[in-house]
Amino acid sequence: MSMAGSTAAGAAKGGDAMASPVVVKKYANRRLYNTEASSYVTLDDLAKMVREGRDFVVYDAKSGDDITRSVLTQIIVEEESKVGQSMLPTAFLRQLIGYYGDNLQGLVPRYLEFAMASFGRQQDQMKRTMESTIGGFIPFPPNFGNLEELGKQNMAMMERAMTLFAPFARREDGSAPPPEVETLKAEVEALRGELARLRAARGKT
Repeated sequence: MSMAGSTAAGAAKGGDAMASPVVVKKYANRRLYNTEASSYVTLDDLAKMVREGRDFVVYDAKSGDDITRSVLTQIIVEEESKVGQSMLPTAFLRQLIGYYGDNLQGLVPRYLEFAMASFGRQQDQMKRTMESTIGGFIPFPPNFGNLEELGKQNMAMMERAMTLFAPFARREDGSAPPPEVETLKAEVEALRGELARLRAARGKT
């Protein structure tokens, strides 16, 4: 199955982790039918299932072809069209399109899967660190600043990382990697410093 489908399956919890994928059928009128719930669903419903870790497969009701990848792509297009929810930088999209038909096209899916899995692990690790550092309801000290600002820094780092996803960027002049790589490393160290300051502040409370 696709990268998003695999990610969803890996995120499943409890009974969902052992459950079989939900079978969804797509009819000629473009309506999607959830055979488990015996009801029609929308792309938003399927997106919610992905976020909840519930895996599914989509079949063309007439031909029986597996069209899961196509439907997942439609979900991404729908999410990207929503105001304030765009997640894929324009530069990244241009790079991705540029690899279609390229002799490196076969390597890109594996790289993206690896990169997203690594990013997910890092996010989980940061979440656990934050929870163990500040606790569930421990207030921040007055001199700590705004947690929202720290979140913005993390999102900025993610966006910068997305622009560097193309590992085989074409550099015919043999130039060195862009300076954004070193900048990204510096931002990671800055976030680590913030977490260290959180630990120190907690120790004083």
